[in-house]
Amino acid sequence: MGNSLAGPTGSSPALVTGAAAAAEAGVAPATVRKWVQLGHLEAAGRQGRTHLYRLEDVFAAERATRGRGRRG
Repeated sequence: MGNSLAGPTGSSPALVTGAAAAAEAGVAPATVRKWVQLGHLEAAGRQGRTHLYRLEDVFAAERATRGRGRRG
């Protein structure tokens, strides 16, 4: 469970670090930071200086930005 935090009853959504969120979504940690900058994702909490994200929000951001590759 390392980077995952759940409520005492386990019914609360799991909160994960940016690195864990990136791994779950199959993207680079920089991509998660970019989603935050662009307003696609918002931190749900903090643990010390580390921002925590709901996995459901991470997956929603991934779906919202899927197919929007770089123009070249």
